[in-house]
Amino acid sequence: MADHSETIWFESALLDAGWARDVRLTIRDGVIAAVEAGAARAAHEAAHGPALPGMPNLHSHAFQRGMAGLAEVRGPSADSFWTWREVMYRFLERIGPEDLQAIAALAYAEMLEAGFTRVGEFHYLHHDRDGASFANPAEMAARIAAAAEETGLGLTLLPVFYAHAGFGGLPPTAGQARFIHDIDGFARLLEGSREAVAHLPGAVVGLAPHSLRAVTPAELAVLQALAGDAPIHIHIAEQTKEVDDCRAWSGARPVEWLLDHASVGTGWCLVHATHMTPEETLALARSGAVAGLCPITEANLGDGLFPALDYQAAQGRFGVGSDSNVLIDAAEELRVLEYGQRLARRTRNVLALEAGDSTGADLYRAALAGGAQALGAEPAALRPGAPADIVSLDPAHPVLVGRSGDAILDSLVFAGRKDVIDGVWRAGAKLVTNGRHHRRGEIVARYRQVLENVLA
Repeated sequence: MADHSETIWFESALLDAGWARDVRLTIRDGVIAAVEAGAARAAHEAAHGPALPGMPNLHSHAFQRGMAGLAEVRGPSADSFWTWREVMYRFLERIGPEDLQAIAALAYAEMLEAGFTRVGEFHYLHHDRDGASFANPAEMAARIAAAAEETGLGLTLLPVFYAHAGFGGLPPTAGQARFIHDIDGFARLLEGSREAVAHLPGAVVGLAPHSLRAVTPAELAVLQALAGDAPIHIHIAEQTKEVDDCRAWSGARPVEWLLDHASVGTGWCLVHATHMTPEETLALARSGAVAGLCPITEANLGDGLFPALDYQAAQGRFGVGSDSNVLIDAAEELRVLEYGQRLARRTRNVLALEAGDSTGADLYRAALAGGAQALGAEPAALRPGAPADIVSLDPAHPVLVGRSGDAILDSLVFAGRKDVIDGVWRAGAKLVTNGRHHRRGEIVARYRQVLENVLA
């Protein structure tokens, strides 16, 4: 984190009130101390292109970055999330603590390069390869914290409670041995996780019941009490089989059951929530919780399409996450979200709020607000008092030629790739220059060595 005062000058910036030209940000101790628009650039100041608040990534399983592309071989029958999960279980069997740190460090460096400045790490890889507990129950959580520290990415750590293989408290399978806790063991993990991130500036620890199929109602009630005011995240209604199994168990659909049996509110993030009825969609929006959408992963797994237009019409809040990390790109998450709606409805600019609005800008602003809420973080904004989490774009990039205002966001989201991003600052420290993380070389070298051993 920066521990001094400095100024950064941008040719334009997305402020709370809209776009402004010639903007100088004064950064002090990692926080934006002042914003000056219409400011002439001083001789000692470098010129940077358009500036945006950094995007929160509200849902990640960092270790899955190492298996990206390894589950794309067709099986003997129709592939689905459930067949993908078997590939994932085989992959994680070989990952130790140092391996996890190396894989997470690459994922986190790539997140920064892609415009994400904070991650919600939905962390469920807790135990050793044989399922035995480490001497330090938060050993793997500490490795996640170390990866965040070495890359500079902001961290909301979400230790996952996982106790069962299915609705009604079914016993876990052998492939789930590295995830499993009882309540007492999880309480120790939670305390250890808080200790593991205590030295990281701005770090937050929430918790995550993995899913309704992995916790019982009684366990869920205890977890809510353990969370206090911290964020609570849960996978829900991602696949139709999950919906069918929930109805067979309880007579209700997953989102319906959760809203009826838990105190779901603004501190909650319901990840995916793909398969909802209109009544569930409206109820979720009214709850004030955030829908955690991961469009790239949801497309990769064939999960289905979130009812985004109806949810948006009910003023529902959402953010985006990279989930399986099969491809890490903040703008691409927004692009796939909108394109899925276009394909389903056979129309364009579906998620722009009003006539005349920029679709890219409306998506970007909504994901900024929803992501920050879900991660228990300060709102991502270029304003005094906000963390200096900033993304600058390359003004010479072809997709930005002749663009200004919200057209910049439309071009980034719908016509750009990650190479549009030039610089990234997290808590005032510049971590990405010319689109490249400052420690990329050493991070990639260590990742390569680890993956060659893991996949040998």
